Amino acid sequence: MLTVSKRGVEMPASPIRKLVPFADAAKKKGVKVYHLNIGQPDIETPPAIMNAVKQADIPVLEYSHSAGNESYRRKLTEYYAKTGIAVTHEQILITTGGSEAILFAFFTCLDEGDEVIIPEPLYANYLGFACEAGVKVVPIPSTIETGFKLPLLANLRT
Repeated sequence: MLTVSKRGVEMPASPIRKLVPFADAAKKKGVKVYHLNIGQPDIETPPAIMNAVKQADIPVLEYSHSAGNESYRRKLTEYYAKTGIAVTHEQILITTGGSEAILFAFFTCLDEGDEVIIPEPLYANYLGFACEAGVKVVPIPSTIETGFKLPLLANLRT
């Protein structure tokens, strides 16, 4: 018999997906819903972009390079150089979204049982990502009054 893995049982449900039925119910009642979640812009796509997509003469819509377009990665190195960060385009990996980047970072930098400090309020899916990676989230409160600035790590006590 098929069963759900221990990791699957421990994985918290996505808070964003929990909200969808409430948003759907509100819309059915005629309430205007502002989606502040994944991929739901509330502005029209500029006509120039829509026209470029409609007029694109692309025989095969393929994936880009697995690390991301080289020209974009090279431009990012220029940007980072201006901020004092020296990286090469080979050291940059472009992901399909922030969630994928966070998962890559968790699995690359953390071992099971490690702790990760995350400012709170936090992106709710961090909790699921941490569970998936087997790491513990240590939330550090931040407030609007301080501009959500975090205390210096040297000042934190365990």
